[in-house]
Amino acid sequence: MVEVDEGSSGQRIDNFLLKQLKGVPKTRIYRILRKGEVRVNKKRIKPDYRLNCGDIVRIPPIRVSERGETPRPTDRVLRLINESILYEDDAILILNKPSGLAVHGGSGISHGVIEGLRALRPDARFLELGHRLDRDTSGCLVIAKKRSALRAFQTLLREGGMEKYYLTLLKGEWKGGGRRIDAALRKNELKSGERVVRVSEEGKPSLSIFNPVTTYSDCSLMRVKLVTGRTHQVRVHAQHAGHPIAGDDKYGDEAFNREMAGRGLKRLFLHAAELHFTLPEHGTIHVEAPLDECLRTLLHDLENE
Repeated sequence: MVEVDEGSSGQRIDNFLLKQLKGVPKTRIYRILRKGEVRVNKKRIKPDYRLNCGDIVRIPPIRVSERGETPRPTDRVLRLINESILYEDDAILILNKPSGLAVHGGSGISHGVIEGLRALRPDARFLELGHRLDRDTSGCLVIAKKRSALRAFQTLLREGGMEKYYLTLLKGEWKGGGRRIDAALRKNELKSGERVVRVSEEGKPSLSIFNPVTTYSDCSLMRVKLVTGRTHQVRVHAQHAGHPIAGDDKYGDEAFNREMAGRGLKRLFLHAAELHFTLPEHGTIHVEAPLDECLRTLLHDLENE
């Protein structure tokens, strides 16, 4: 029996259990929830139930196979994370996440940004991801340092109270100025277990606003405002518009990707460039994340062709 303290108040029960039962697979967590083995105040609950201070959670005994300790992130990764901090106050921290670094461990990845930050700051009482970025996407990533800040930030996300802008390089010459891509997206899972997102009338409403920044001979640099924040939204909306993203091995164009690789592009050209939001009691925060050297060099070469 675990009593919920103020620090865990407002957290979803599934995320609470993942923290309490370290090393237990997510599938097992959801199975014990589904079977009613977890009780809150002696009642069955759903995975999206949000805990209240004082709740009594019954956690069933679960045997976890012995494993070695999770490897500590390398010094290079820790240094990279530390050098990527763009903004910090007593409630939140914002990183310019490098491409290729996952936001958290799992699915064969022993550690990510959040594990790295916890290793850097072992005395921090609370460090949790405010949202997600794909592993190959770089740019602004918010980490909450307080439960209250996490709740406030996630409320902003749900209610559309945050402005998010991405920079991306698309195949072909973009014509016609700014364009709204209003296409519902649905997540699918292939037999291999790979997650793929498709435009579908049965999907969730999704809106991106694409505006051209610079047009080159065979590609276009775009600034994209995310009105919603679905999985792979910019990538799938760009593909849907007929202008897939450079370096996108899931939704992109193979020939275009080879051409960009020949010009030195070694990653997905998708960067969370700006965040603008207001947190109660913390004021308005506006952060811009600079492009990494790989993307800057490619744009410089394109401008000088």
